[in-house]
Amino acid sequence: MDLQALIRDVPDFPKPGILFRDITTLLADPEGLKMSLDRLVEQCTPLQPDIIIGMESRGFLFGVHIAYQLGAGFVPVRKPGKLPRAVHSVEYQLEYGSDRLEIHEDAIPAGARVLIVDDLIATGGTAQATAQLVERSAGELIGFAFVIELKALAGREQLPQVPIVTLVQY
Repeated sequence: MDLQALIRDVPDFPKPGILFRDITTLLADPEGLKMSLDRLVEQCTPLQPDIIIGMESRGFLFGVHIAYQLGAGFVPVRKPGKLPRAVHSVEYQLEYGSDRLEIHEDAIPAGARVLIVDDLIATGGTAQATAQLVERSAGELIGFAFVIELKALAGREQLPQVPIVTLVQY
C-alpha cells in the first residue's frame, strides 16, 4: 500500500505559499491507518522507550498507540495553558510563525528513555523544542518518529543525533 497516495495536499494552508500535507485522509482509511501504526511500532520497537511523547495534537493520535503497543507510558506535550500543574515551557519557530510548548515538570522520571512522536517533521522546530523539554525533564532522548518528513525543509538537521523514523518523505 502506498501511504503517500493517502495523504492529501492542501495548497495555501494555513497561509499562502504553504503546501499542507493533510493526514485526515490517511486516518480515515482503515488499511492505511493500520499500516501506518504497525510500521511505526515495528520501527520503534528496537529503541525500547520507557516514555512516548506526543505533541499536540496529531502526535497524540500516533503516540498513544505506539506507547500501548510497546508497553511504554505516554506523556502529552501541550500548547500553553492546557496543563494544570507546574510546567517546563519552550518557545520555538514554525515555518509560518512561532509557538510555545509545555510539559508537566514531573512527567518524565529522571533517566527515562524517551521517544518523541509526531505526524510530520518540516523545519524541525516543534521536534527540537520538544527535545529541549525532554532535556529539562532529565529524560534520555532516544529517538524521533514521524509519519511524514518534508526533506526540502531540512528539519532533521535541526535535531539531536538520535535515530529518526519516518514513513513517507516528500
